[in-house]
Amino acid sequence: MSFPSNIAQRSWHLIDASNQVVGRLATQIAPLLKGKHKPTFRPNADCGDNVVVINAEKVKFTGKKLHQKLYHWHTNYPGGLRSRRAGDQLARQPTKVLRSAVLGMLTKNKLRHSYMEKRLHIYPGGEHPFGEEVGEVVLPRVPSPGRRGDFHFGLKELGFNSVKK
Repeated sequence: MSFPSNIAQRSWHLIDASNQVVGRLATQIAPLLKGKHKPTFRPNADCGDNVVVINAEKVKFTGKKLHQKLYHWHTNYPGGLRSRRAGDQLARQPTKVLRSAVLGMLTKNKLRHSYMEKRLHIYPGGEHPFGEEVGEVVLPRVPSPGRRGDFHFGLKELGFNSVKK
């Protein structure tokens, strides 16, 4: 059965990026932009959702990536290859750190820049202009590497106090 992408129901997802690891957060955002969580997913159609990310300046890097990872770009002049460390890039342009991680996880096709990238909205602070569209939908947090055994994926908030290990 064919499902046209122009009648796809797009929902809004609000993600708080404070104290989240960049790569683990990007693995949650990329499938939402693709629409892989929907039963009507097709890899050649635009059926993803809108994603709003707040607090992008508070993301974390694991290990020594903050000092060793480099972001490269070219100025289109001869000898114009420039690079900046991840810590400096996070201080200057915190939205570009998360945007490059998410766009690197999307498939490299025409849907990437013309459709999916336009639905990714990243803001460095806690404020965003999509008040009534987004609502209060917040994704569960991804466990950090230091909290492997006792992470509960939101079960304690739902009333399940005893989580089996």
